[in-house]
Amino acid sequence: MNPQSTLPPTPAALPPKTGDPAAAGRGSKDPRSEVRLFAGLGHIALAVWAVIVIVPILWTFLAAFKNTSEIFSSPWTLPAELRWENFGRAWTKANVGRYFLNSVLVVSCSTFGTMLLGSMAAYVLARYRFWGNRAIYYLFVSGLAFPVFLALVPLFFVVKQLGMLDTYQGVVLVYIAYSLPFTIFFLAAFFKTLPTSVAEAGMIDGCGHTRLFFQVMMPMAKPGLISVAIFNIIGQWAQYQLPLVLLSNAKDKWVLTQGIADISVNAGYEADWSGLFAALTIAILPMIIVYAVFQRQIQAGLTSGAVK
Repeated sequence: MNPQSTLPPTPAALPPKTGDPAAAGRGSKDPRSEVRLFAGLGHIALAVWAVIVIVPILWTFLAAFKNTSEIFSSPWTLPAELRWENFGRAWTKANVGRYFLNSVLVVSCSTFGTMLLGSMAAYVLARYRFWGNRAIYYLFVSGLAFPVFLALVPLFFVVKQLGMLDTYQGVVLVYIAYSLPFTIFFLAAFFKTLPTSVAEAGMIDGCGHTRLFFQVMMPMAKPGLISVAIFNIIGQWAQYQLPLVLLSNAKDKWVLTQGIADISVNAGYEADWSGLFAALTIAILPMIIVYAVFQRQIQAGLTSGAVK
């Protein structure tokens, strides 16, 4: 027997200890440092984005209390005094009050119709199995990829043939149709996360399909419904292209975006820039208030489906 075979292995031949932190540190980078690096870059990007969004809004709010000379001579300073008459002039003289009420009426009706029809369709597509289920679902979802400006011309003639051009009903129906793809896409995924045992218990207790949906499943889907409703309100409130085409000849039915666009055109001739910024403030504030009040409900609706 070879005596060298009984000798213990040399230190060079011994494998490195896998639990040695020093050896691991020499062989690879610390993943926590990479996480901290990307987290820092993300915070910087969010801070830059916040400045880009917040600064113009604050500047608009400050300009709403200035006169025209202050806006051009000292745009970055505080107003010398709070000129509330700018809001009164915009509300009455520029008809912002009328446009505001029109927007509230149109958005309220269209949001109610969108949530009612969208939730019913999403529930059926998510919870029931029938022939053509997936085809109908993908047909709705494909509307998310269809730009609105491509449908303006045919949409104009369709609404005109229905006799709904320059009417509230025509705008509400178009808002509902254009908001359904996102609503069904979001709520169908949310309804799938609801427990099947609750629905089965409701059916055993004698609930029909309609009663089961309205009295059992809809209350359980309240966080998702609130989130989608707020997104629809914000999107429909800021809509400009659709009412511009469908309400072009009915100025008394114009919504707020159309009215502000008209004010911005006239401001260059009348030099009433303070009135324009006051009108913009009136249009922006309601959506900021809605989002601030329902912020927790929005976050709960967006995250509840991931933890069920």
